[in-house]
Amino acid sequence: MCGIVGLFLKLPGLEPELGRLTSLMLHEMCDRGPDSAGFAVYSAPQEGVTKICAVAAPGRVDWEATARDLGKVLRADVEHQEIEDHAILKTAGDGEAARGWLIDNVPAATILSQGGSIEIFKGVGDPDAIARRLDLAGFSGTHAIGHTRMATESAVTIAGSHPFSTGSDTCLVHNGSLSNHNRLRELLKKRGERFQTENDTEVAAAYLAWRMKEGDTLKGALEKALDDLDGFYTFVVGTRDGFAVLRDPVACKPAVMAETDDWVAFGSEYRALSALPDVDKARIWEPAPATVYAWGRA
Repeated sequence: MCGIVGLFLKLPGLEPELGRLTSLMLHEMCDRGPDSAGFAVYSAPQEGVTKICAVAAPGRVDWEATARDLGKVLRADVEHQEIEDHAILKTAGDGEAARGWLIDNVPAATILSQGGSIEIFKGVGDPDAIARRLDLAGFSGTHAIGHTRMATESAVTIAGSHPFSTGSDTCLVHNGSLSNHNRLRELLKKRGERFQTENDTEVAAAYLAWRMKEGDTLKGALEKALDDLDGFYTFVVGTRDGFAVLRDPVACKPAVMAETDDWVAFGSEYRALSALPDVDKARIWEPAPATVYAWGRA
């Protein structure tokens, strides 16, 4: 099962509504993934600042001490903000080095994302309750991706929930299953990618992050994925400036898209799109198999 939503705003005036609209979309996908959920929100970056998002069980991590220790390693100031069981660390230091240090030295936490624009939040349980607890409706920004999970092949954990991110400002959600993720994981480790779970979606996220580090555009990386990733899947991907959708050549997982002059949206079912403004005037279609749909900002 699992449910995916994505919303890319073209109209700046809608940005204060991003979280509210995404929460309405996510609500409609609760019965597709009732055991856990997560969402990524993109907003305008603060010049020279990297944000690292993490989650840990309450009381397991002293985030103030962690920020202080990380600052010594980076030789840069590190601020921290706690939101429920999540923490956001902000620094002018090297974001990739910060992510690696946190993975190696704070094993009680799962490091969710790093970048100038992205913030990722995850939780276990009812997706509506997670969205309320983390105040998804209160977020503003340019685009967002959300996922509700039905864990049919693994334990229900925060770490196993989507979205996944291994590269700066890049994240991915996935409905389906990859058959060659173990081989790809070993290949990507040799290319310097870092993993925290056994989830195949984390491998897909790392693959895209690696391809874009190698110089591919988001669209180009997804086109290469058609050759390198085996299995059945629907991907919705976010980057600092972009948003993209790809289905495998068989396209057995449900998907629907809609576009107006003001926004582009994706849902696993049409009902996820039904609350969007002027959806009755939107162009609505089912994304074709093995076809990359991508939008971006200059």
